[in-house]
Amino acid sequence: MNSKVILTASLLATVMVMGYYGENFVAFAQYMGNVGSGGETGSYTLEEALEIQRRRVEAAEANPASGSGTPYLDASGVFGAAIISGAVFGGIAAAFLIRSRSGKYAAMGRG
Repeated sequence: MNSKVILTASLLATVMVMGYYGENFVAFAQYMGNVGSGGETGSYTLEEALEIQRRRVEAAEANPASGSGTPYLDASGVFGAAIISGAVFGGIAAAFLIRSRSGKYAAMGRG
């Protein structure tokens, strides 16, 4: 058979199977607890959530030096890890570059 026909048929079959099983993998929004018979939510209500968030904002305003808590310049932070990774992989690349300048397979007249 023609390979384009086989490819198209397999693509359509894959799309149909994904559509059939796709509903099983739908992510639903998180709710705040079990809803009771009177319509009330569980132990974690909207008012409690707002109170917790208000306390978090107050704590952040009371301690402005604490920042977001993300240690960017620390070795375990974003920039620290990038610098360490760059140094390691840069050193490996430099070692390969130096080794490639000499040796049995180097081009004649280049070192």
